[in-house]
Amino acid sequence: MSNAQHLANVMVNAFIDAVNRGIDLVPVVADSTSTAKIAPFIKAFPDRLVNVGIAEQTLVGTAAGLAIGGKVAVTCNAAPFLISRANEQVKVDVCYNNTNVKLFGLNAGTSYGPLASTHHSIDDIAIMRGFGNIEIYAPSCPLECRQIIDYALDHVGPVYIRLDGKDLRQLHDDSYQFRPGNIDVLRSGKEIALVAMGSTVHEIVDAAEQLQSQGIDAGVIAIPSIRPCDTQQLRELLNHYPAVITVEEHNVNGGVGSLVAEVLAEGGCGIPLLRLGIPDGQYAIAGDRASTRARHSIDAASVVKNALRICTGE
Repeated sequence: MSNAQHLANVMVNAFIDAVNRGIDLVPVVADSTSTAKIAPFIKAFPDRLVNVGIAEQTLVGTAAGLAIGGKVAVTCNAAPFLISRANEQVKVDVCYNNTNVKLFGLNAGTSYGPLASTHHSIDDIAIMRGFGNIEIYAPSCPLECRQIIDYALDHVGPVYIRLDGKDLRQLHDDSYQFRPGNIDVLRSGKEIALVAMGSTVHEIVDAAEQLQSQGIDAGVIAIPSIRPCDTQQLRELLNHYPAVITVEEHNVNGGVGSLVAEVLAEGGCGIPLLRLGIPDGQYAIAGDRASTRARHSIDAASVVKNALRICTGE
């Protein structure tokens, strides 16, 4: 397995390779070249980048126009500004009109830490799930991220990819093959299922290891593909467990916790579910990642504590 990487670097390398293999790709940024870590792409293809300035609505509209003109348009800017400030353009220009735009939500979740709620993106998955005509992905490690991006650039149609803003270690070996809709079982267990998307998959991986040392056999399930999602596979996987915990750096409403709750309820599965995330009606605190995740009970230690309480009744 390779060392940890920032997913924006993975994204840029994928863009460079895509152009080299003949994809007519045009990145569009909103004065977000540093956020997108796009410098290597500019060096390789100085005439391919479009920078619209700090104007996210124009960013999305421009990308839609490029797509209509036959380009593979990719937007690269911070998730909170892409999804919130350009909400109508995402909805109408990209989703409703089914244009071939790939939206990259960079530094998602609480990646911006101390910059607080203006820069946190804890509602992006909920918003995007409300839009039609768009696929939604949240990779958890560099290899998975690269495969999702390669798929998205070849796929014709709108795609939203949620990218974390910190270096992430590899969770898969070289045999891993991403498939749209597939549920990713990282560890099988018997006593409780831990489910997450994106960077919080690392928290449940670590939590499962700690629980194992305390005699609790926890399964680890990642959902990188929010839409499409093989809900039948997810339901069958969860139906083998007596309890489920979901973990996300996102509001508990509309994200992976809601997705799991819907699958269990619609499948008639009477399984206790605990959703861990930013609580209903609240914003995430302003702080570094460790403090934020501990405060909102989405770090490995909090997952272990809650799993032990559920499994042992203590």
